[in-house]
Amino acid sequence: MAYKPLKLWFDKEVVKLLADKMKSYSSDYNYSTFTKKIDAQLADLELKDRVEVIADRVYEAVGKSLFLDREFLLAVLGPENEEETGMFKEYYWVMPVAKYVEKYGLDDYDASMCAIEEITKRNTGEYTIRPYLEQYTNKTLAQMKRWSKNKNKHVRRLSSEGVRPRLPWAKKLDIFIQDPTPIIPILDNLKDDHSKYVQKSVANCINDILKDNPDIGKEIIDNWNQPKISKPRQWIIKHALRNLIKKEDKWARQVIDD
Repeated sequence: MAYKPLKLWFDKEVVKLLADKMKSYSSDYNYSTFTKKIDAQLADLELKDRVEVIADRVYEAVGKSLFLDREFLLAVLGPENEEETGMFKEYYWVMPVAKYVEKYGLDDYDASMCAIEEITKRNTGEYTIRPYLEQYTNKTLAQMKRWSKNKNKHVRRLSSEGVRPRLPWAKKLDIFIQDPTPIIPILDNLKDDHSKYVQKSVANCINDILKDNPDIGKEIIDNWNQPKISKPRQWIIKHALRNLIKKEDKWARQVIDD
């Protein structure tokens, strides 16, 4: 099969797919607004803008409350993703749903948290959660700390990936660039996580911290780097230090060699 850029997956066909999933649960809305002239509207747009246009079409069709209804949301989303991969292959079509919650759910916090948790079990809520961290910082941090102990690996990963100060393709979280200490309890809960998917996220989050707050990042690793630490924690530390190792940083090399 020929390679198809991800942005091109978000076309009239994915709009129809999403509309059909929604219509199967509720036919009370004007789903024809989805596909009408959508190709022309998407033609010159890149990935993020395509996803947002589709999310806006959803809003036009159903208003701002329907995807915050858990029963409706679960009916549309279908089965959870049991693997650590596939969120951008089998579940790529969930991205406009996530954007919908990101853009239109901010004034319904509790329903949005439930929606984000379910979305991330199929695709990812790492971008969707960021406006909530900015607007409801303490409450959302508390929620993400609870998520860090969730039995679902995708939800645990969200708790660290969503708070990354410099998450790629997302707006920087200046509150954690200035002071990352509020996210340390979340990372502490994940330092021995058995899922490689989660381990990589935790390591990347520490790597972000090291870029702007090296003393705090080093303190996290020094506190974790105790005798007889678990293999997952060893891997996280090594991966978090990869950029410093490339720069031949003496402290990082000593941590890895000990």
